[in-house]
Parts: sequence; structure tokens; C-alpha cells
Amino acid sequence: MSDNSTFVVVGGGLAGASTAIALRELDYPGSIVLLSQEDHLPYERPPLSKEHLAGKKQLADFTVRNGDWYRDHHVDLRLGTEVTSIDRDAHTVSLPDGSTVRYDKLALATGSRSSRPPIPGADAAGVRYLRTIDESDAILKILEPGSGLVIVGAGWIGLEVAAAARERGVEVTIVESAECPLLGALGPEMGRVFADLHREHGVTLHLGATVDEITVDDGHASGVRLAGGTTIAAETVLVAVGATPNVKLARNAGLDVDGGVLVNAALSTSDPDIVAVGDIAAQAHPHLGERVRVEHWANALKQPRTAAATMLGRTAEYSDLPYFFTDQFDLGMEYTGYVPSAGYDRVVVRGDTDSREFVAFWIDSENRVLAGMNVNIWDVTDQIKALVSSASPVDPAQLGDPSMGLSDLLP
Repeated sequence: MSDNSTFVVVGGGLAGASTAIALRELDYPGSIVLLSQEDHLPYERPPLSKEHLAGKKQLADFTVRNGDWYRDHHVDLRLGTEVTSIDRDAHTVSLPDGSTVRYDKLALATGSRSSRPPIPGADAAGVRYLRTIDESDAILKILEPGSGLVIVGAGWIGLEVAAAARERGVEVTIVESAECPLLGALGPEMGRVFADLHREHGVTLHLGATVDEITVDDGHASGVRLAGGTTIAAETVLVAVGATPNVKLARNAGLDVDGGVLVNAALSTSDPDIVAVGDIAAQAHPHLGERVRVEHWANALKQPRTAAATMLGRTAEYSDLPYFFTDQFDLGMEYTGYVPSAGYDRVVVRGDTDSREFVAFWIDSENRVLAGMNVNIWDVTDQIKALVSSASPVDPAQLGDPSMGLSDLLP
């Protein structure tokens, strides 16, 4: 690769910064331009709803690299810079001031934004969303003991904020349209574990309930009104109903988009000079048998090395299994694997869900392990990964037997 070439990375989150880092680690000698819409140095997002809200970490603790790194590694980091369009024929990206930046290769790491459902009152003062450090800071300031918080949505963000808020003495109510928390992510068997966890810690759950409107008093949110007329008062309302991938830039450039930017195993888009990483990448996974898009930290951290190799013209593929984690109250959890769109047959548990020390396995009708979740049990991720990767049938009775080593179940 020529010293005179320029690689442009659009997106200043973990995925974008990690792409620049990987390019230098792979000895790319040319220019790197990293364009970030936020004004902060690139940072990791999981602490925004975990350690930062708990008061255990500050922004500097989860900033990917300090400013000196970009200077010392000759990365032209431009903060507060939005890319408005891509001209694939001219190999340029356009900026709001009308200027352009030329690229030889382009990486899209535009991430996601908070989904904003059309709920009346959702734009009132006091209605919060959580995606950025500024939004996390704003929520942290209002988590006062004795105050009231209503969270719309019982997904990962909603539950993690609920845990942090309760530990600060906030009265928390969660409204969720599904029958249990995390239904789409974990299914009802494990979703109920999280429901019990939050109830035990004083969170009020309204499940199978929908919000008709966010009530407003003098321009400020005062709570929510549920379908059926129940009103819940609160000083703050957090809307946490998922994230929407930022694919407008890619779509307007004519790249193939379907729920995410479509990429192959090497993370290359329909344009061979453009890769996509992180939340927006809907990858044809080489081992899972279907296209997957994962909005979690591990992808943003690890995919960039494959993308960087692809940008450099090297043979590479991203084959890691999806992985994510959460910490809520006294529950720490890691999840490895992927349940396909066809679903799973049943969940096998080894350990005790009541004491929240167990491993859960999602298996298909042929008794193959699709995914595993270890709760307050550590150092088993590699074994779970091996079981999923083997795609071999296991004996469910042995899988659920704590006296059997997980490694002994491998073919």
C-alpha cells in the first residue's frame, strides 16, 4: 500500500477508533482521517449505563486512546465533524462546510442512535435517552435519592439504568410491552430471572403494558399514562426501546442496505473500496449460517482488525461468535453464541437460578448448543464457545449436570 494513500474512517466510537488502531498495528503507512460527529475523544459505550451511572468510572477511564495517541500515530482525528454524503465515483466524503476528503479506502463505523417511538410527549423536557456520554452525565445528575424514574423498555439499557438508579435510592418503575424483560434477547425462561432480580431490588415492573403518552406539566415530563388509564408520576422518564443503526449515509451512497449495511465475511460492502464495522454491519457470518447484526461492544472492538486487513487487500474474515455482558445489582453475566431466527428448542440450566449462580444453554431440536449464558460463574466462556462452535449434539442431561466438565462434552 502506498505511503501516499488515504484511508478515511467515518464514526468516532469504539469501532471507528479501533479501525484506526488496527490499521497502524497492521503497518499501514499512509494517511488516516478519522471523522467523529461527537466532540469527545472516542470512548466505549457500555459504561454509560453501568459503571459511569454507578459513579465508579469517569470518561477518561473508558476513553479508547488519549489525544496523544492520535498525534503520535499520525491519525487526523476531526471531532465534531459530520459526514453528509459519500461520492463513490469520486472517492470522496463531503462535510457540512462543503469541503470534501478524498479516500482510497473507506470504513463506515457510524454506529446506532436511540430509537424514538412516536409517543405523545416524548420530546418534552425531562424525557431522557441514553446513547452518549453527555446523555449519561445528564441522567447521573438527576438520580437523586427519593426521586422517581419511569423507564420505558426492559432491554439491556433500561435494566442497567434501573439497577444504577435503585442503588442511588431512586424509585424506579419499568414499563415493558412484552411479557417479561429481555424477551427478544433471552426468551421467557431467562427473562423471568431478570424480572425476579429487579423486583427483589424494589423495581416496579409493568409487563405486557404500553405507554399511551408521556404526561407533561408546564412543558416538563411528569410521568406516563398507560393504555387503560393508569398514570405513573415521575420526575424523569427514560425511553429505552432499542437502537436504530445509522445507515442513511450508506443507503444514500447506493450501498446494499437491509436492516444494516450488508457486508460479507471480510466486512466488505457492495463497494469493494468500502467496509462497514460495528452496529451497522449486517454480516454474512461464515459459521452461523445466516446474516447477523450485533449491537454490542465485542463486535465494535474486534471487527475492526478484520476490516483493516480487508482495506489493506489481505485475506481475512470475521468469525467470532457474538458476545455480550451485563452487570445488574449482584448479577454479572456473559452471553456467548447466537440463537438463529428459527429459534431454539429449549433452555438447559446447570446450577441454581434462584441463587443466580448458573449457566444456561439454548439448544436446538438436535441438541446442539446455540448459545450459553454464565451468571456469576466465571472462566467458562471458552468452553461455551467451544460447545457452540462444535455444532455437535450433546446429552442435555450431562449438559445440565454440574459434575460434568463442559470440556468433557466436546466431541
